[in-house]
Amino acid sequence: ERDFTARIIAGSAFGISSPVSMVSPWFYTEVTAQAGNSVPLDPDHEERAIYIVDGEVEIAGDRHEGPRLLIFRPGDRITVKTLRPTRMMFLGGDALEGPRHIWWNFVSSSKERIEQAKQDWKTGRFAQVPQEHEFIPLPE
Repeated sequence: ERDFTARIIAGSAFGISSPVSMVSPWFYTEVTAQAGNSVPLDPDHEERAIYIVDGEVEIAGDRHEGPRLLIFRPGDRITVKTLRPTRMMFLGGDALEGPRHIWWNFVSSSKERIEQAKQDWKTGRFAQVPQEHEFIPLPE
């Protein structure tokens, strides 16, 4: 029996799997708990984080209040103690191979692909965002 509620949005956590299909093992879970509860963060994933949406928690003696993103090292055993009613997002998965490049809204493992995405955006090759009618120009 758990003293918290978990909604598995994607992946698997707490012995439950989401029906969402994925190409790599990762998880994204909404966790809510009243004050005074303990919630474990699965140590089996290489990359893990907790986004505290609202509330206050204690982890390894340190207090954290939402909104805040906490990122953990691989293998760290993490138990989140809720100090007041708290809503959090647990997320993580396997580390991606190689570096990632970020420019504006584009992320890729290839700088060349980002350059291509810039050109595709400029020339209108990206589909229009549903219910959005304004074109946002590429930053200079």
